[in-house]
Amino acid sequence: MTPEEFYAALSQSGINLSEQQKQQFAAYFNCLIEWNQKANLTAITDKNDVYLKHFYDSLAPVLRGYLKNEPIQLLDIGAGAGFPSLPIKIIYPNIKVTIIDSLNKRILFLNRLAETLKLDGVSFYHGRAEDFGHDKTFRQQFDFVTARAVAALPVLTELTLPFLKINGRLLALKAAAAEKETLQAQNALRLLFAQLIQSDHYTLPNGDGRTLVILEKKKETPNKYPRKAGTPNKKPL
Repeated sequence: MTPEEFYAALSQSGINLSEQQKQQFAAYFNCLIEWNQKANLTAITDKNDVYLKHFYDSLAPVLRGYLKNEPIQLLDIGAGAGFPSLPIKIIYPNIKVTIIDSLNKRILFLNRLAETLKLDGVSFYHGRAEDFGHDKTFRQQFDFVTARAVAALPVLTELTLPFLKINGRLLALKAAAAEKETLQAQNALRLLFAQLIQSDHYTLPNGDGRTLVILEKKKETPNKYPRKAGTPNKKPL
């Protein structure tokens, strides 16, 4: 997907990028490639692949109609090089974005990227979701949590749901085969008082299948969750 094909695909969905937004995506790509040499941010470095598999793919919550350009609080867990939240932020600048990532090199990159793109309303934190999930500054403070290729749903629910307000939603960007994960997560959903709203299947312009799994938090998360760092991965709910 060339940059021009990216613009055209967004236009077909009713999103017409300004010149500033186009320049932001171009600067994002350049900054990503520059920093990737020292921070190992992504294995995808071809420009057309970045525009398709990082930028366009990250915008699924916007293109599928689950987010609007409103001053909501969005948390991105394990965002790495800023996906999916920062492409969303470029499209919908009114959304307030917080990113938590366990690798400090990525946080350094994100701070430089935000300066380069002149992004306001973004905050980046180095640490583990299991630790931040018990911090009152973060726990139950967000309208949406996004996660892209972070963990299987039984683990991801425990890492993300504590951050959501009641009736807040997790938007989990998954590969095509998410049905098995959804079935495996039934016990976690029960323990964490969450409900599956939808598994939205779609394809990228190149034909690759994707699924956007939407979970809604129905009650306050029990205080013992998330468990200590590493436990959710070792012993999924």
